[in-house]
Amino acid sequence: MPLTKAEITRLRSLQEKKHREELGLFVVEGEKVVAELLGAKFPLVDIYATPAWTGARTVDITAAEMDRLSHYPTPSSVLAVGKITRAPLAAGALDHGLTLALDGIQDPGNVGTLLRIADWFACARVLLSPDCADLFSQKVVNASMGSFARVKTHTVPLAEALASVTVPVLGCDLQGEDVHALKPLKDAIIVIGSEGRGLSDAVAARLTGRITIPKYGGAESLNAAIAAAIVCDNLRRAGGG
Repeated sequence: MPLTKAEITRLRSLQEKKHREELGLFVVEGEKVVAELLGAKFPLVDIYATPAWTGARTVDITAAEMDRLSHYPTPSSVLAVGKITRAPLAAGALDHGLTLALDGIQDPGNVGTLLRIADWFACARVLLSPDCADLFSQKVVNASMGSFARVKTHTVPLAEALASVTVPVLGCDLQGEDVHALKPLKDAIIVIGSEGRGLSDAVAARLTGRITIPKYGGAESLNAAIAAAIVCDNLRRAGGG
């Protein structure tokens, strides 16, 4: 049965955050990302696929219909709809394991890459301040390369969440201490600020320490995701594994 105009409008509207929140749904498109979500057993509400897609599907559509749904110059063969779910942050959870906290990271590609980094280094969770890029945007999900389905995430007011923790809260800052001299830490919170603004004042007030990556060349700064990867690597090598 051909897709109705209303269904096409609904699916296309999920590209915008306000409609995702209204409907409690998000959309992802692309063979690789849908396969990754399926491989991670992420529950998908619907999978719209053309005959070119050989995987699981719930709705068969034509290439012409996919062209109407797609936001890509070259439409893929599959588009999936997932349900937005948000798990509450349990009391005391931040005192255990390695937490990556994102303070105002607004670039979706960076947020998705940071999820991959958290997945790679087995971080217990990722915290996102409310002004970060929307976790359920297609760009974030695609950039995470499947880590979106594996990493525990919580969108919370960061300053409030950090107020009662007992573990070290380390903020990445150009004026911080050398990360290479970091002592072993199994339980800690690493805070990454936005490239343009850095750490917000409210979150900076909750830090117990500041760390930096030594600069040997002339670059002004590092990409937030690259900085997070280097810090996480040093934490793990320092004995925080």
